Formats: sequence, structure tokens, C-alpha cells
Amino acid sequence: MVYSVSKVNAYIKNMFMQDFVLNKISVEGEVSNCTYAGSNHIYFTIKDEGGTLSAVMFASQRGGLSFDMKRGQRVIVTGSISCYEKEGRYQLYATKIEETGKGELYEKYLKLKEKLEDMGMFDSSYKRQIPKFVQSIGVATAQTGAVINDIRNVSYRRNPYVRIVLAPCLVQGEFAPGSIISAIKKLDKMNLDVIIVGRGGGSIEDLYCFNDEELAETIFNTKTPIISAVGHETDFTIADFVADLRAPTPSAAAEIANFVYADYMYTLDFYKNKLDECVRRKVDYTKRDLDMLLIRLNT
Repeated sequence: MVYSVSKVNAYIKNMFMQDFVLNKISVEGEVSNCTYAGSNHIYFTIKDEGGTLSAVMFASQRGGLSFDMKRGQRVIVTGSISCYEKEGRYQLYATKIEETGKGELYEKYLKLKEKLEDMGMFDSSYKRQIPKFVQSIGVATAQTGAVINDIRNVSYRRNPYVRIVLAPCLVQGEFAPGSIISAIKKLDKMNLDVIIVGRGGGSIEDLYCFNDEELAETIFNTKTPIISAVGHETDFTIADFVADLRAPTPSAAAEIANFVYADYMYTLDFYKNKLDECVRRKVDYTKRDLDMLLIRLNT
């Protein structure tokens, strides 16, 4: 006998519903991804060292949550596990969420942040100014993907003559910190006006390579001003704090780094015309004075 996909999914869902343990279960793990949807539902993932589990808390159950969930938090989620028939996947339907800790990665992040802050590496007195009229930009990010394309598109829209130099590097995983450090050091030797270091959004695990102490020291010690543009607006990493300027997104970093060439040329033309007018008036006044002097001498 051949079954339809929907019947198979419905059968699996029924199996979940008949399981006494899965109908009321508490699961402890670390929040890896979390999205507050416009519908007021909360979609998230909890994880441990052995795996991940998708979860959702519907708007009608939000009374069972007394804090704002963020990546890296350790939580106990109570609810039921069932099958989402439309996509044929199981997930935890939460009715109550309790915070049990900040999560190992988040705790490591806070400890390093406190250490570097005590060393003065975030102090505003060490921040270098981003040049007003940037002509060359170094970018340390992945060779392919939305980030470098967004930076190029925004930059060339504002200033079609800007020079962009890409130093490709890993931006996720165990070897990413060393790769980013090498890219920054390479760009720092090229006498560029500014360097943008960044990547797109992701989980705390995805972005954690930017919470590296050696990378922080490298950013701090460069002679070229650095803009950090890691993740989305709500994401913060150690690189953001130690950089000369933090941009909420890579596209925003390109906006900040580039002046608008058309506005610049308009301003130059305006002052050139003003200067030309002043020169003409000066010449006219001088010519008039000379003419009057000649008249007096001839009389």
C-alpha cells in the first residue's frame, strides 16, 4: 500500500500525541538561535554538546516566559514534542521557559570582555578617527557571499572611484580567528584609509570567532582605522568593542566609510564658483582703482 506524504506526517504526529513522555516534557539546553516573529510567536533552537532541537512558543503561551530570550542563555523548556505536519519535522512546543544560566560561550564572552575592558582596550581615547574622504578601503571577510557584494554595491553607489581591496578570510569556525588576523595584518601594510572587518548574521557559535583575544589585540594594534561590522544590529562581539568604530551591519559600514562623491563635487563647484566670483570682483575693483589713478596722473 502506498501512502501520501500528508498521511504519513499525520500518522507520525499521532504517534507523538500518544507518547506520554513527549506530551509533557522539560528539556534543558542552550539557546542557539532565537527569532521574535511579527506574529508574536518565538522560534528558537536549544542545543547541547550532542545535538539541537527546534522549538516554538506561540503568542498564546507567552505568559510562560518572564524574560527576553537571547542566544547563549541556558534554559529549561517545558512543553510537548509533536510533528509539524506541513514540513514533516518534529519540534518542541513550549508552554514555559525558565532561565538556568547564560551558557558556556556567553560566560566566556563576558569574562574576556571584562578582561579587555580592564586593560583599557575599549577606551575611547585609543579610537582613531575614520577619515572624512576615504579613497581606499580594505575588507577582511569571506571571498564570496552577500557581505562583500553589499559593501561593494553601497561603496560604488556613493563613490564610484573608491578603491576596494579584499583580503579573503574565514569568518566562522575553529580556524577563523587566525585567518581574520592574517587578513587584517595584510591590509594594514597597504597604507589604506580604512579597514572593514565583518560578516553576516548568525548564531553565537557562528559569530564566536570574533570573540578572540588575539584578534582583539590585532585590531587594537593596527595603524589603519578599523570598522567592525559583525552580524546584525543586535549582535555584539569583542571585535565591535575594540574596533575604532562599530557599524550595525556590513552595509552600514560601507555607508559610514564612503563619502558621497556627487555631493563632494557639488560642494567643490559651489566654492569654486564663489572663489571665481571673488577673484572677478577683485580684478574689477583693481582695474577701477588703476583707471582712477591714471585719470588723476593725466590731470
